Amino acid sequence: MGGSRALAALLSALLVSGVLSLCPEPSVLRDVNGVRVCARLFEDSDVLYDRCCGGGYMDIVGPADVPSIERFWNDRTSSLVVGPRCELTVWNKLNKRGYRRKFRTGIQYRLEEVGKGLFGDWDNSITSYYCKCN
Repeated sequence: MGGSRALAALLSALLVSGVLSLCPEPSVLRDVNGVRVCARLFEDSDVLYDRCCGGGYMDIVGPADVPSIERFWNDRTSSLVVGPRCELTVWNKLNKRGYRRKFRTGIQYRLEEVGKGLFGDWDNSITSYYCKCN
């Protein structure tokens, strides 16, 4: 019984510290083949940061210049992670038109917290992108 209490205390501490967050750290961003990823786009976010970066995801291996994101991912991204020494530029319209936003190395847990224009946000708004790494 003491072992299960210790395990529960350890899991609680990990949850509080954010270690069990779904978002990967930029420094470990690699695809299934171990190739460095410029950025990873995630389908879901949540009001709790520890639950962001959920659902399906799409890896972008740089350099990538995409004027029209694949149909499934069009206007579907809710959180993202950009790899070390990388920069992701996104647009909300086809052919890199409309509003533009640059994301640098780091985690953007909730795109709904990133303003777009006067009243909008970037949640479910990415339609084209350019990603590069140094």
